[in-house]
Amino acid sequence: MTPFRIDVPEAELRDLRERLLRTRWPEAATVDDWSQGVPSDYLRELCGYWAEDYDWRVVEARLNELPQLRVEIGGLGLHVLHARSPHPEALPLVLTHGWPGSVVEFLKVIGPLTDPVAYGGDPADAFHVVCPSLPGYGFSDKPTGAGWGVDRIAQAWAELMARLGYSRYGAQGSDWGTSVTTSLGQQDPDHLAGIHLMPPIAAPDPSTFGDLTPAERTVLADLERAQREEDGYSTQMSTRPQTLGYSLMDSPAGLCAWIVEKFRAWSDCAGHPENVFTRDELLDNVTLYWLTGTATSSARLYWESFKQVQSWFTDSTSDTVDVPTGCTIFPKDLPRPSRRWAAKRYPDIRHWGEPDRGGHFAAYERPELFVAEVRAFFRLVR
Repeated sequence: MTPFRIDVPEAELRDLRERLLRTRWPEAATVDDWSQGVPSDYLRELCGYWAEDYDWRVVEARLNELPQLRVEIGGLGLHVLHARSPHPEALPLVLTHGWPGSVVEFLKVIGPLTDPVAYGGDPADAFHVVCPSLPGYGFSDKPTGAGWGVDRIAQAWAELMARLGYSRYGAQGSDWGTSVTTSLGQQDPDHLAGIHLMPPIAAPDPSTFGDLTPAERTVLADLERAQREEDGYSTQMSTRPQTLGYSLMDSPAGLCAWIVEKFRAWSDCAGHPENVFTRDELLDNVTLYWLTGTATSSARLYWESFKQVQSWFTDSTSDTVDVPTGCTIFPKDLPRPSRRWAAKRYPDIRHWGEPDRGGHFAAYERPELFVAEVRAFFRLVR
């Protein structure tokens, strides 16, 4: 394990600004909403701010305030934020992000999780927080061969926690993190206190279709709408990530549009991403993808695992995950399985939370609710 510090060369930041200022813009959409994608006037404004006013060094400094390391597992170098709690009885907790997110999502919650007393909380809720960047994401290495799907990543996480000296720990995930954490629950149950998922990955249960609740009917309709209107990104990344990657690696404006669209579509933002994220927060995450050159390598995880995972939340699941499980369903997230659907795959659900607001990027958009849900579940299994 090697200590790590982020220090992006100034030349790379100059190159980013120059590329943004040279963007070859398309004409405006033929509609005045987001139904064809990110509106050109907004993206031009956002990229103008990115080129002229945004300061990467601010988030770089925030990341460097946290202990970081690089560790090689399975022949791949992984970047890890490892923030130990000052409280000796803290429970180790591995947090797993997804796409198009990153470890930047967790910057608002690491403090309250590691040192609850400093935020008006109870020391009994403390965690030693471990935040690895997924392979091909952030400052982790990019796989040079096929095979780094969710199951192999979960295997690497189990080895990571063991090498950090944690014989008993918890795991939490969202987006790809839900699938990695689910697999971790199956692969390393003897060392897990429990897993917390936002949301659980479980398919609608056909045996309930004759007696659906209103919420279940809404979920089915939303899944159908998403397949019809929102799944273009996943189809492209799960089939031809390399072809897509040439454009995303060459155009920061294109990368910004590709990512920011999802922060708008998947968050509880009332139609505009800056209703819940600051402009800098959006660009912190996008800039991390740009500076690490991970647009293509991150997309390959869809090629590796998306068809498998999509079947888990739309078609059927025959496996079970028997470790103690906590589940949180945010109202603007998708999928949103009902508890009875989730219980067929996760038979030991100890906590079920349904906050009244929040979406897919919960730690980033609603950090106080994220922390409350994580604490509520792990109090039951410490």
